[in-house]
Amino acid sequence: MIHNYRWRLGLAEGEAKYDALEKRLARFPAITVPSITMEGYANDAPHPQPAAHAKRFTGKYRHIDVSGGIGHNLPQESPRAFADAVIAVDRM
Repeated sequence: MIHNYRWRLGLAEGEAKYDALEKRLARFPAITVPSITMEGYANDAPHPQPAAHAKRFTGKYRHIDVSGGIGHNLPQESPRAFADAVIAVDRM
């Protein structure tokens, strides 16, 4: 990952070597590679519904909702679902 949330919130300096790439990403280009997005049902952070950003994915795309008290840290809170998604996206 190029950025971190501290940088996005203005709490830390970004890495200057990534400035040009960050400017490209700020234009919200289409995501053309096969992609799976995931959301834990117990994630209380505000976020749009998956359909709101699905149009940005022009390659093969799938969204997975993960239930069972899973929150924001899917790799740690639901490692099986996360690993299954990594394997699935490789096969898309």
